[in-house]
Amino acid sequence: MLAKPRQPDADIEAQVLAEAASLDALYGNLSPLEIIERTAVDRFAGEIAAVSSFGADSAVLLHLISEVDRNLPVIFLDTGKHFGETLDYRDALAADFGLTDIRVITPDEAALARIDPTGNLHQTSTDACCDVRKVEPMARGVEPFSAWFTGRKRFQASTRAALPVIEQIGPRFRINPLARWTTSDLADYMRKHALRENPLVAYGYLSIGCFPCTQPVKPGEDARSGRWAGQGKTECGIHLSGLEQSLTDASL
Repeated sequence: MLAKPRQPDADIEAQVLAEAASLDALYGNLSPLEIIERTAVDRFAGEIAAVSSFGADSAVLLHLISEVDRNLPVIFLDTGKHFGETLDYRDALAADFGLTDIRVITPDEAALARIDPTGNLHQTSTDACCDVRKVEPMARGVEPFSAWFTGRKRFQASTRAALPVIEQIGPRFRINPLARWTTSDLADYMRKHALRENPLVAYGYLSIGCFPCTQPVKPGEDARSGRWAGQGKTECGIHLSGLEQSLTDASL
C-alpha cells in the first residue's frame, strides 16, 4: 500500500492562516475566559499550551487558564538571565493557582558554549543573545503543540496595536485572549481576584525580561519602554518571524 503523499508546508500554512482568520472572526470579540474555553476545551483540546514570562501582569492570563484547566501545560523560558524575583514569582503563582504542569525550557548548552561562552553576548548583540536564549528554546517548547496562549495586549507597544486574538505562526496557532484588554481591565481583574503582583512592579518594572536588558519605565512611557532601553529593539523575537523559522528548522 502506497504511503499518503506529504502535504506541502505552504499548503498547510495557507490552511492554518485561513482557519486563524476564521477563528479570530468567530472568537475575537468574546471575553478572555470564553476564548480560553472555546480553544482549550473544544478546538485544541489536548494540543494547546500557554507561554508565560511570569512578568508584570502574567497573573491575569494564568488565573484565567486555571479557571478552565489547571493541568494545561505552561511553558516558561529560563534564559539564565532572569531576575531572582521572577523565578520566585513563577513558583508562587503556580502554587496560588494550582498549576500542575510548568515546563521550564532552557537554552541549548552546546549553543551557549559556542555563541555566548562568557555570558556577555547581550553587551554586543542583543539580537543574537535573544536568538540563543529565547527564540530557539521557545521553538522547542511549543513544537509539540498545535497552539499556544500568550498574554500579549494591543496597548503594550505600537508594534502590537493591530494584534489579532488568534493568529497563524507557520503550521500552528497563537492565541492572545487579552489582546483587547487595557491597563484598567488588568488592574480591575487583579483587584477583583486579589492576585499576587510581581514584586518588581513596585520598582517601576512594567515589562520584565532578562535583568541586563530591563529597566524601570519612566513616567509617560509605554509599558515596554524599559526593555532594551536606548536601542531600536522592541521585541525579543519569540513573537516575530524568527520563531516561525526556528519551528520549521529540520533539527526540531
